[in-house]
Amino acid sequence: MIGRLNELIGKIGPTIIVAAVVLGPGSILTSSRVGADFGFPAWFVLALSTFLMIGMVTLAARLGVTYERSLCEELTTRLGRGASLFVGLVLFLVVALFQSSNNLAIIAGLEPLVEDIGDGRGLAGTGASLMVLVIINFFVAFCLFRVRSLYSQIERLMKILVLVMIFAFTGNLIVVLFGVLESDAIQKTSSRKSDLIPLLGMIGTTFSIGGAFYQGYLVREKGWKLADWRKGLRDSIFGICVLGIVTSFILITSVLTFHGRADVVDLKSVGDVAKQLEPLFGKGAKVIFSLGIMAGAFSSFLVNAVIGGTILSDSLGKGWRLSDTMPRVLTCLALLIGMGVASWSLSGGSGTVTLITIAQALTVLGLPMLAAALIYLGTRKELVGEKKVPRWILGTCWLGFVVACSLAVKTALMVWDKVSG
Repeated sequence: MIGRLNELIGKIGPTIIVAAVVLGPGSILTSSRVGADFGFPAWFVLALSTFLMIGMVTLAARLGVTYERSLCEELTTRLGRGASLFVGLVLFLVVALFQSSNNLAIIAGLEPLVEDIGDGRGLAGTGASLMVLVIINFFVAFCLFRVRSLYSQIERLMKILVLVMIFAFTGNLIVVLFGVLESDAIQKTSSRKSDLIPLLGMIGTTFSIGGAFYQGYLVREKGWKLADWRKGLRDSIFGICVLGIVTSFILITSVLTFHGRADVVDLKSVGDVAKQLEPLFGKGAKVIFSLGIMAGAFSSFLVNAVIGGTILSDSLGKGWRLSDTMPRVLTCLALLIGMGVASWSLSGGSGTVTLITIAQALTVLGLPMLAAALIYLGTRKELVGEKKVPRWILGTCWLGFVVACSLAVKTALMVWDKVSG
C-alpha cells in the first residue's frame, strides 16, 4: 500500500505546484464565506470554475511543450516587447497584492493556536505578528538564493503540503459530518445576507489563469517535450481535480457548519472559521482546520511570489528559469511588497478581511488579458499536425475567456462600490 502511494506521488508533476498556489489561504477564506452565504448551490459555481481551470492549465501545458521559446518570449517575437512586458507587469502586480493575503493568513492561521499570548489579544494584537512575517519572508528569500535544484525542491515540498491539506480538510469534514448527525440543536434560518465579493473571489482563485499561465513554464522546467503531451494532460487533469475536491470539502464543511444559522457571526478572517468550529466540535477540529490553513498559506506563499518574479523577468528578456538570477531577485521584490502591505494592514491601515477579500477578487481583473494571451498563442497558423491544439481545449478556453471578461467587469464595479462606499 505504501509502495503504491509513493509510486503515485512520484508520478505527480508540475500541476500540483499550480494547485498548491491556487489552494492558498485566501481560497480557504473565500470558500468558507461562500459556503456560509450561499449554501450548496455555490458548489456548481465551483465545479464550473474547476472545469474552466482544467482547460486553461491544459492549454498552457500544451504551449509549453510545443513552442521552442517561453510564452513571454513568443509574445515578444510576435507582438513586441511592450505587449510581453504589459502581461508581465499586470501579473506581477496581481501576485504582489495576492501575496499580502498570504502573509495575513499565516497570522490568522496561527491565531487560534496561540490566542492566549499578548494578554488575550493573540498574535495580531502584538508586535510578534510583524516579527513572524519578517522571519518567514527573509527565510524564504534566503532559500531562493541558497537552495540548489530549486524546482525539484519546490515540487517535493508542494506534494507534502497538498497531502497535509487533503488529510486536514478531509478529517475536518468528517468531524463536521458526525457533529451534524449527532446534533439536534442547530436551528436554521434564511436571514443571513449574501455578499458577492467572496463568490467572485472563489471563482478568481479557483479559475486562476495566472497559475495556469505559469504551467507553461513548469513543464519546461520539468524538461517535458511534445512527446510527453499525454503525460502532461493526465497531470493537468489530476492536479486541478485535487484542487477542486479539496475546495469542495472546505465549501461543504462551511455549508454544514455555518449556512443558515442565526447564531453564527460574520466570518471576518480565516482564524474566525477555525475558532467557531471549536465550540461545536471541540479543539480537535480547530487544530485540524488550522493545520490546513497553515499548509495552504505556506504552499501558496513561495510559489505565488515565484510566479510573479518569473513571468516579469521573462517579459523583460532576463530569463525564466528558477536557476537564473533575475527571477529570484524579482521574486524577492514580490515577497517584500506583500510583506509591506500586510504589515501596514496589521498596524491598523486596513481591516484584514477587507484586504484579503478584495485581493482575492482583484485576481479576476487580470484574467481576460492572460486568457487572451494563451488563446492567441494557441491559435497560430503554424501549429499544424501534431502541434495543433485540440479543439476541445480551445473551446473550453474560449468559454473561460467569456466568463473571465464578465467577471472582470462585475468585480471592478463591485470593488469600486465597496471601496468608495
